[in-house]
Amino acid sequence: MFKKLFGNNRTEEQLVAPLSGKVVSLDEVDDPVFNQRMMGDGVAIQPSEGIVVSPVDGEVVQLFPTNHAVGVKTKSGVEVLIHIGLETVSMEGEGFEGHVKTGDKVKAGQTLVTFDKSLVAQMAKSTITPVIITNFDETIEQFTPAYEKVTYAGDTVIATLQTK
Repeated sequence: MFKKLFGNNRTEEQLVAPLSGKVVSLDEVDDPVFNQRMMGDGVAIQPSEGIVVSPVDGEVVQLFPTNHAVGVKTKSGVEVLIHIGLETVSMEGEGFEGHVKTGDKVKAGQTLVTFDKSLVAQMAKSTITPVIITNFDETIEQFTPAYEKVTYAGDTVIATLQTK
Protein backbone atom coordinates (compact mmCIF):
# COMPACT_ATOMS: atom_id res chain seq x y z
CA MET A 1 0.00 0.00 0.00
CA PHE A 2 3.03 2.30 -0.25
CA LYS A 3 4.42 3.88 -3.39
CA LYS A 4 7.73 5.70 -3.25
CA LEU A 5 7.85 9.04 -5.04
CA PHE A 6 10.94 10.17 -6.94
CA GLY A 7 13.97 11.65 -5.24
CA ASN A 8 12.69 12.23 -1.69
CA ASN A 9 11.53 10.40 1.41
CA ARG A 10 7.87 11.16 0.83
CA THR A 11 5.50 8.31 0.18
CA GLU A 12 2.02 8.13 -1.17
CA GLU A 13 -0.20 5.91 0.93
CA GLN A 14 -3.72 4.72 0.48
CA LEU A 15 -6.19 4.02 3.24
CA VAL A 16 -8.62 1.25 2.41
CA ALA A 17 -12.02 1.24 4.03
CA PRO A 18 -11.88 -0.29 7.50
CA LEU A 19 -15.64 -0.88 7.35
CA SER A 20 -18.30 -1.43 4.73
CA GLY A 21 -20.77 1.45 4.53
CA LYS A 22 -20.93 5.06 3.38
CA VAL A 23 -17.86 7.30 3.65
CA VAL A 24 -18.70 10.82 4.85
CA SER A 25 -16.87 13.96 5.93
CA LEU A 26 -15.91 14.41 9.58
CA ASP A 27 -18.16 17.47 9.42
CA GLU A 28 -21.11 15.05 9.56
CA VAL A 29 -19.98 13.48 12.86
CA ASP A 30 -22.11 14.78 15.75
CA ASP A 31 -19.20 15.11 18.17
CA PRO A 32 -16.92 18.16 18.46
CA VAL A 33 -13.83 16.06 19.21
CA PHE A 34 -14.12 14.61 15.71
CA ASN A 35 -15.89 17.29 13.64
CA GLN A 36 -13.56 20.01 14.93
CA ARG A 37 -10.63 17.68 14.24
CA MET A 38 -9.25 17.87 17.78
CA MET A 39 -7.70 14.38 17.43
CA GLY A 40 -6.63 14.83 13.80
CA ASP A 41 -8.17 14.76 10.33
CA GLY A 42 -9.74 11.96 8.35
CA VAL A 43 -13.15 10.69 7.32
CA ALA A 44 -16.02 8.81 8.91
CA ILE A 45 -17.98 5.76 7.83
CA GLN A 46 -21.62 5.00 8.49
CA PRO A 47 -21.17 1.21 8.79
CA SER A 48 -23.39 -1.35 7.13
CA GLU A 49 -21.94 -4.26 9.14
CA GLY A 50 -19.92 -4.87 12.29
CA ILE A 51 -16.49 -5.84 10.97
CA VAL A 52 -13.47 -3.52 11.26
CA VAL A 53 -10.39 -4.31 9.19
CA SER A 54 -7.02 -2.59 9.03
CA PRO A 55 -6.97 0.33 6.60
CA VAL A 56 -3.19 -0.02 6.11
CA ASP A 57 -0.26 -2.39 6.45
CA GLY A 58 1.29 -1.63 9.81
CA GLU A 59 1.48 -2.35 13.51
CA VAL A 60 -1.31 -2.23 16.06
CA VAL A 61 -0.16 0.52 18.43
CA GLN A 62 -3.29 0.60 20.57
CA LEU A 63 -6.35 -1.54 21.18
CA PHE A 64 -8.52 0.03 23.83
CA PRO A 65 -9.46 -2.39 26.66
CA THR A 66 -13.12 -1.96 25.66
CA ASN A 67 -12.27 -2.88 22.03
CA HIS A 68 -14.24 0.17 20.77
CA ALA A 69 -11.17 1.78 19.17
CA VAL A 70 -7.96 0.60 17.59
CA GLY A 71 -4.87 2.39 16.29
CA VAL A 72 -2.54 1.20 13.53
CA LYS A 73 0.78 2.82 12.58
CA THR A 74 2.29 2.52 9.08
CA LYS A 75 6.00 2.03 8.35
CA SER A 76 6.23 5.71 7.41
CA GLY A 77 4.82 6.70 10.82
CA VAL A 78 1.22 7.61 9.94
CA GLU A 79 -1.06 6.71 12.87
CA VAL A 80 -4.66 5.78 11.99
CA LEU A 81 -7.32 5.51 14.70
CA ILE A 82 -10.63 3.77 14.04
CA HIS A 83 -13.17 4.80 16.70
CA ILE A 84 -16.25 2.58 16.43
CA GLY A 85 -19.36 4.67 17.06
CA LEU A 86 -19.83 7.69 19.29
CA GLU A 87 -19.85 7.45 23.08
CA THR A 88 -19.20 3.71 22.83
CA VAL A 89 -16.62 3.69 25.64
CA SER A 90 -19.62 3.75 28.02
CA MET A 91 -20.61 0.29 26.70
CA GLU A 92 -17.57 -1.03 28.60
CA GLY A 93 -16.71 -3.51 25.85
CA GLU A 94 -20.15 -5.07 25.56
CA GLY A 95 -20.75 -6.10 21.97
CA PHE A 96 -17.10 -5.64 20.88
CA GLU A 97 -14.52 -8.35 20.23
CA GLY A 98 -10.86 -7.64 19.49
CA HIS A 99 -9.04 -9.96 17.10
CA VAL A 100 -5.56 -8.42 17.49
CA LYS A 101 -3.38 -7.13 20.29
CA THR A 102 -0.97 -4.23 20.66
CA GLY A 103 2.26 -4.98 18.82
CA ASP A 104 0.70 -7.24 16.18
CA LYS A 105 1.79 -6.65 12.58
CA VAL A 106 -1.26 -6.40 10.32
CA LYS A 107 -2.00 -6.21 6.61
CA ALA A 108 -4.60 -3.94 5.03
CA GLY A 109 -7.91 -5.81 5.07
CA GLN A 110 -7.06 -7.96 8.12
CA THR A 111 -9.85 -8.14 10.74
CA LEU A 112 -9.12 -6.03 13.83
CA VAL A 113 -12.44 -5.87 15.70
CA THR A 114 -15.95 -7.20 15.27
CA PHE A 115 -18.94 -5.59 16.92
CA ASP A 116 -22.70 -5.95 17.28
CA LYS A 117 -23.91 -3.08 15.11
CA SER A 118 -27.50 -3.26 16.36
CA LEU A 119 -26.36 -3.20 20.00
CA VAL A 120 -24.15 -0.16 19.30
CA ALA A 121 -27.09 1.54 17.55
CA GLN A 122 -29.23 0.86 20.61
CA MET A 123 -26.75 1.74 23.39
CA ALA A 124 -24.45 4.42 21.93
CA LYS A 125 -25.04 7.88 20.52
CA SER A 126 -24.32 6.70 16.95
CA THR A 127 -22.72 3.92 14.92
CA ILE A 128 -20.83 6.43 12.74
CA THR A 129 -17.14 5.52 12.88
CA PRO A 130 -14.42 8.17 12.58
CA VAL A 131 -11.20 7.09 10.85
CA ILE A 132 -8.64 9.62 12.08
CA ILE A 133 -4.99 10.27 11.31
CA THR A 134 -3.98 11.25 14.83
CA ASN A 135 -0.58 12.66 13.85
CA PHE A 136 -1.91 14.40 10.74
CA ASP A 137 -0.06 17.72 11.18
CA GLU A 138 3.31 16.00 11.70
CA THR A 139 3.06 13.43 8.90
CA ILE A 140 0.66 14.48 6.12
CA GLU A 141 1.48 16.83 3.25
CA GLN A 142 -1.67 16.18 1.22
CA PHE A 143 -4.91 14.32 2.04
CA THR A 144 -7.44 13.36 -0.63
CA PRO A 145 -10.56 11.61 0.68
CA ALA A 146 -12.93 9.59 -1.50
CA TYR A 147 -16.54 9.92 -0.35
CA GLU A 148 -18.38 6.91 -1.66
CA LYS A 149 -20.24 3.78 -0.72
CA VAL A 150 -17.99 0.93 0.36
CA THR A 151 -19.28 -2.51 -0.48
CA TYR A 152 -16.32 -4.49 0.84
CA ALA A 153 -14.19 -3.37 3.77
CA GLY A 154 -10.48 -3.72 3.02
CA ASP A 155 -11.00 -3.29 -0.72
CA THR A 156 -12.12 0.26 -1.54
CA VAL A 157 -9.62 3.14 -1.22
CA ILE A 158 -11.17 5.86 0.98
CA ALA A 159 -8.22 8.29 1.03
CA THR A 160 -4.89 8.89 -0.61
CA LEU A 161 -2.25 10.73 1.37
CA GLN A 162 1.20 12.03 0.74
CA THR A 163 3.51 12.04 3.72
CA LYS A 164 5.85 14.90 4.57
